[in-house]
Amino acid sequence: MLLHNRAVFALGLRMCSARVRRGPWMDTTRPNSDMSEFREIFSKAKHIAIITGAGVSAESGVPTFRGDNEKWRKWQSQDLATPEAFSRTPSRVWEFYHYRREMALNKKPNAAHLAIAECEARLRKQGRTVVVITQCIDDLHRKAGSKHVLKIHGSLMETRCVSCGHVTVNKRSPICAALKDKGAPGPDVADAQIPVDKLPRCGESDCHGLLRPNVVFFGETLDSHILTKVEKEMETCDLCLVVGTSSIVYPAAMFGPQIASRGVPVAEFNKNTTPKTEYFTHHFQGPCGTTLPLALARHESEVI
Repeated sequence: MLLHNRAVFALGLRMCSARVRRGPWMDTTRPNSDMSEFREIFSKAKHIAIITGAGVSAESGVPTFRGDNEKWRKWQSQDLATPEAFSRTPSRVWEFYHYRREMALNKKPNAAHLAIAECEARLRKQGRTVVVITQCIDDLHRKAGSKHVLKIHGSLMETRCVSCGHVTVNKRSPICAALKDKGAPGPDVADAQIPVDKLPRCGESDCHGLLRPNVVFFGETLDSHILTKVEKEMETCDLCLVVGTSSIVYPAAMFGPQIASRGVPVAEFNKNTTPKTEYFTHHFQGPCGTTLPLALARHESEVI
């Protein structure tokens, strides 16, 4: 199992699995929810890795791929977020992502985002580090003020040209004239069927290629440079928080357990338990916007 996980990490293939995976390092004792104990560990940590998932964004009103938001119109969201779907129906996929972009542009960071950003800024003055390793693509961590963010699934606020590969930050609303007022998610809404030449196009000279969202579709490999940075953070952190993630999307689902395998304390913050809860030393159940600010607040031992 450990070798399988390492192989998945090395490949960097984004995939979803509902199976509960168990590893040889798993402690059979249940994770505890003693906040005082966690706070003592937190006060001594020098390099903190915070892994965040869609549950954090959901508390800002950003829909996830699951539950009531599993479908967009009559399509499964995960079926639209694939390279094959973009190749077959770029207009439909752009409508889907335009809907998500417009929603994200109008959302604000919640208490969990703000607590993470404040903690990073405060601990930096003490010579301590906080890195956010996020699966979220909505840019809310940046909006909150976080500086050290590794976006393993990309960003809705970036585009990539399918012809020349140029990546650029793009927060235009709408992203192109043809997508204005498009992307409504209702089940009876018809596809706009926008001609390809009217979809977002590359602005580089002599290119004008089709743009796509600079996100990692299901079935695509994660950016190897980002994965290298993530692996380094996983090897050096002395405390890890896993926040608002279902722990079923790989390879991110194994980050926490892999850190725990080094004997590093790992605390999970989630509304529910997950397939990985039993790997961790601590579990705090409830909205992240409620539990996380308490966990990351200034400790009495902090001198700055």
